[in-house]
Amino acid sequence: MSGTVVLIVLFAALMHASWNAVVKSEGNKFLNTVVVVTSAGIIAAICLPFLTPPARESWPFLAASGVAQVIYLVLVAAAYRSGDMSQAYPIMRGTAPLIVAIASGPLIGEVLSLEKWAGIALICGGVLALALESRRRAGSNRATTILALINAVVIASYTLIDGVGVRHSGAPASYTMWVFVLNAVPLFVWTTIMRPGELWPHFLKRTRLATIGGVGTLGSYGLALWAMTMAPVAAVAALRETAILFAVAISAFILKESVGPKRLAAVALIAMGAAIMRLA
Repeated sequence: MSGTVVLIVLFAALMHASWNAVVKSEGNKFLNTVVVVTSAGIIAAICLPFLTPPARESWPFLAASGVAQVIYLVLVAAAYRSGDMSQAYPIMRGTAPLIVAIASGPLIGEVLSLEKWAGIALICGGVLALALESRRRAGSNRATTILALINAVVIASYTLIDGVGVRHSGAPASYTMWVFVLNAVPLFVWTTIMRPGELWPHFLKRTRLATIGGVGTLGSYGLALWAMTMAPVAAVAALRETAILFAVAISAFILKESVGPKRLAAVALIAMGAAIMRLA
């Protein structure tokens, strides 16, 4: 993988960690997420008229991705209701790239080198080590673990769908914008119906969150999709999970959360994996 692609994916990971930190730092986490996704959808809709439309060959992938993203959000909400985010999130994010790596060969014909497999294994291992440490501290919750693992399959599914779809689109930027529009509309409608009168006041009170989060999530996923047109989907998916590395740094130095030796060891595994991916 070229150094330019690696740096861009790492920057995308930093953006992903940053907007997640903003979401976690204030108020209702679910409504914060809806505000961010809605804001990203609005920004995307504004940009679409100025971009070249994606090729027709990519439309079925956009539709499938939209369905998968809705399922993903429903499962995220269920996992966070049943247990701690600190337990569910690393399981979802750490397992998904491994599933992508295993499935990318038979499904999309991408055969990974031994070096890339080593990098992916270290990154996923580090993320899952964080999950085990969080589970140990928070207490075991079987339902949360099961929901997180199911959602990891969904994450892997839309990653593969979008990885192939963006290649067929001929226009990574507009493909990304459509992904966020199709993601935002059902989530906005569902939240408005299920929690009437809550979303708009929350949105008005958190315009900073909406702006930073919307730009951050759009930029993060957009750069990752562009990278998937230049490098194997599995490699980009794994490298993107170095967002956990940045998230730990943000939690330690900005949010002032404690970071123990086991979390530092897990971060070291992720960093080693990222370095191997750079050299592979």
